[in-house]
Amino acid sequence: MSTQDAELPSAPPIQGPPPHVLIVRAPYYRTVVDGLTEGAVRILREVGATHEVLDVAGAFELPQVLRLAMRGTRRYDGFVALGCVVRGETDHYDFICQATMQGILSVSLQFGMCLGTGLLTCDTVAQAEARSGQDGHNKGAEAAAAALIQINAARTLGAG
Repeated sequence: MSTQDAELPSAPPIQGPPPHVLIVRAPYYRTVVDGLTEGAVRILREVGATHEVLDVAGAFELPQVLRLAMRGTRRYDGFVALGCVVRGETDHYDFICQATMQGILSVSLQFGMCLGTGLLTCDTVAQAEARSGQDGHNKGAEAAAAALIQINAARTLGAG
């Protein structure tokens, strides 16, 4: 299924009080990640969620800072991880993409995090821009909607 075939992301109804969400972003490709962030914030605002934004150096640091957030004293109902990796001329792309996604998965499973992931892994910047625009097919918006769905699941299961 392509992005254009997908249903447009929308905010699910939230059970209980509006959630507080941490958006962690790797703004190496600033315009792209700013677009992802705008999409995520739009979805969070639709349900009255509050949010904070924290930037990290690059995609590789996303799982590390999610882990730090779990060690901290501040509490969040959910998390959104945003970033972009564009294929270059070396194997670096493959290593970073795989390590980052595995790290994000590992931390989220270890701590039972309500997490939406919007890490773009594209061949070109143009592909990333197409997935971070405000035309509705925004992967940041999809990540925020996924985090909200996870928050609902956690609350339903008595884990949130």
